Amino acid sequence: MKNFLLIMGVLALGMMVFNATIIDWETPLEGDSIVAVIGVLASASALVLLWILFISLKIRAKQKGKEF
Repeated sequence: MKNFLLIMGVLALGMMVFNATIIDWETPLEGDSIVAVIGVLASASALVLLWILFISLKIRAKQKGKEF
């Protein structure tokens, strides 16, 4: 599970960087830039959700007395 979370986090971070390069910073809410902005926000949301899942798994492991 730890490897899965790491891979998904790297993919989300990669998508965030890729979409950030597509954004036209002079007009970020027009044309293809709006799609890239939405992609950056979606990737950021995915990273936050993965971080919450990772923390919750660490808490569960600590409660059971195991190493995560």
